[in-house]
Amino acid sequence: MVIRTLTTAAALCCAASLAAATAPASADTPTPPTSTRQAADPVLVDCLWHPEVRPTATILACGDGNSRLESMHWTRWGPSGARGEGVNVVNDCKPYCAAGTFHSYPVVVRLGNAQPWTKHPQVEHFTQLTLTYPGDRPEVGQSVMLPLWN
Repeated sequence: MVIRTLTTAAALCCAASLAAATAPASADTPTPPTSTRQAADPVLVDCLWHPEVRPTATILACGDGNSRLESMHWTRWGPSGARGEGVNVVNDCKPYCAAGTFHSYPVVVRLGNAQPWTKHPQVEHFTQLTLTYPGDRPEVGQSVMLPLWN
């Protein structure tokens, strides 16, 4: 019985040592101080409350997914704002949204008014989105400005 207990104890110690030796180096890396994180670029908060920087795609109509941005290429992203070009894919909802057709429109996207994010006040997020359509566009006009969620 004593030999079995000693063998079990030795096996547990070896396993713990092995786990500690193989832990990733990032586990030992401390989290940067809050002041360092505040200097980071503002984020765009997606429908699932994930912060994104320069996303290539994002849903604009979180409730039903009837408007989204795709193929985004950002030419500027910083505390004073962001600018990118891509495609706005929009459901025409005719005769109703479930039976509607999705159409793609080239779009210029501007993000602005970076503010502290309520969920993570040390992170700034964009609160304003402007879509400008240089050619064909949905039935919203040449340009539309929308508030972004907090």
